[in-house]
Amino acid sequence: MLLIQFTNEQGARQIGVLEQDTVRIIDGYTTTYALAQDAIRKSVGLAALADKSIGTNTASFEAIAADGRLLPPLDHTDDAHTYVTGTGLTHLGSADTRDAMHKKIGGDVETLSDSMKMFRMGVEGGKPAAGEAGVQPEWFYKGDGSIVAASGKDLAMPDFALDGGEEPEVAGLYVIGDDGQPYRVGFAIGNEFSDHVTERQNYLYLAHSKLRVCGLGPALLVGAAPAHIEGTSRIYDVDGKVRWEKAFFSGEQNMSHTIANLEHHHFKYPLFNRAGDVHIHFFGTATLSVADNIVVKEGETFEIDAPQFGPALRNKLAVYKTEVAKVKAL
Repeated sequence: MLLIQFTNEQGARQIGVLEQDTVRIIDGYTTTYALAQDAIRKSVGLAALADKSIGTNTASFEAIAADGRLLPPLDHTDDAHTYVTGTGLTHLGSADTRDAMHKKIGGDVETLSDSMKMFRMGVEGGKPAAGEAGVQPEWFYKGDGSIVAASGKDLAMPDFALDGGEEPEVAGLYVIGDDGQPYRVGFAIGNEFSDHVTERQNYLYLAHSKLRVCGLGPALLVGAAPAHIEGTSRIYDVDGKVRWEKAFFSGEQNMSHTIANLEHHHFKYPLFNRAGDVHIHFFGTATLSVADNIVVKEGETFEIDAPQFGPALRNKLAVYKTEVAKVKAL
């Protein structure tokens, strides 16, 4: 099942089940969050409650997208109650990339860079037996709900950024129940977006490089993530022509960690089990245009397309001006 959030022509929020181009509108709920919380409280599955709540009204996905009325597939009324986080060094990539990576991480561990040591740790211990905890992944904080852009909206980077590059990823979407239990609502494709040039200056700049906007959606895939996910990441120039294109792979078959292990090492902290909060957690990627020396320009468009997750995610790169921060003493 694919769920989307959007606004109708009058500006009111709605949610619906996406089937081809048809959106079957859900009655009694106007947000994925409300639907999920009710499913938790009633101890029923999200798909079952959504299916039971489908009304008679429909809408056209194409019309919604064309009008710019799509919303992220999960959000909170208060942006401060949404955590956007992620993990890196988790993906094996294509067969060629895997061969190259295994050569890099072979041999004496002391000769490896810190990043390669982390990757090797994941390969060796990121897929523990069910019910056990494996090795910790690289982890980062990205922002709150204010940084999440729906499909069709701009990805605005600050003018001090040295790069604005896409990261085609799958994200886990979660709601924390009244009892402090994390519940996975589903998965969505995303553009985690990062400043790779800043990060490459020094890996300790990872936090700065990640504190950026991201794209998410359009649809939320309810249920388990496919074990093998194959999609395409593209960049279109300002004239709408494809400037760069490459396949990307995700799902546990293409990862050095299980989803459960990545979830454990996020939700093991009490801070991330606060009742009512929303979590958007990116699982990483092995495919970046910056690796092919592509510099994305203002006005160009990112497209992340993985058919298992419904329509493609599209966002245009924008730049906003900043000034030197001024702090006043009281």
